Amino acid sequence: MDLHSREFKIAFKTSIPVMMGYTVLGFAFGLLLISSGKPWYIALLMSIVIYAGALQFLAVGFFSSKLGMIDIFIASIMVNIRQSFYGLSLLKKFKKTKFKPYLIFALTDETYALLTTIKEKENIKKKWYYFYLSLLNQSYWISGTLMGSIFGNSIHFNTKGLDFSLTALFVVLAIEQYKKDKNLTPFFIGAFASIVTFFVVSRENMLLFAILFSIVLMFLFKKRLEK
Repeated sequence: MDLHSREFKIAFKTSIPVMMGYTVLGFAFGLLLISSGKPWYIALLMSIVIYAGALQFLAVGFFSSKLGMIDIFIASIMVNIRQSFYGLSLLKKFKKTKFKPYLIFALTDETYALLTTIKEKENIKKKWYYFYLSLLNQSYWISGTLMGSIFGNSIHFNTKGLDFSLTALFVVLAIEQYKKDKNLTPFFIGAFASIVTFFVVSRENMLLFAILFSIVLMFLFKKRLEK
């Protein structure tokens, strides 16, 4: 049976930066959920079935505040609506793969960044590369969650500052994006949209409006971006 080991090796090498971030963040999530009084297997199940980092951290607060289902639904949509824009830009990449349902499910910010930043080699089977890259990234998150939940059952640990690893990971991916395209315009657009929405809308809605504002600005500067 051909397991496409070459594609797996390339995907693993590409995913190493995500592994370093997801393992730590998954560990922090496992610790937080255990500290809220939930059993370890709930943390593991959430990382397998939900697999949405920011939303999983928010869910810890949902459990303690006892929010209603409608409130949770609206909050979940607001946090993850950006994935819709990611998915639209990857329709062409995922068009001819039998793994499409899983690739859609496993699409995260970091996986999207890798799929759009790293130059793929022409002589690899891309559908297997996409699958392994997505699967490896989720496995890092699950592994970190499992370790954190088990560790949290036996030792109390201060998790303050652990979530900064996600910010650091995004900085690295942004640098890689610039190295590939050599275009600062998208970064200026993102920074400008973020600053404006920070002062104009509430913090709860900032992410959604920043994304929408960025899209409008990218259409306005389309010709410059294409150059």
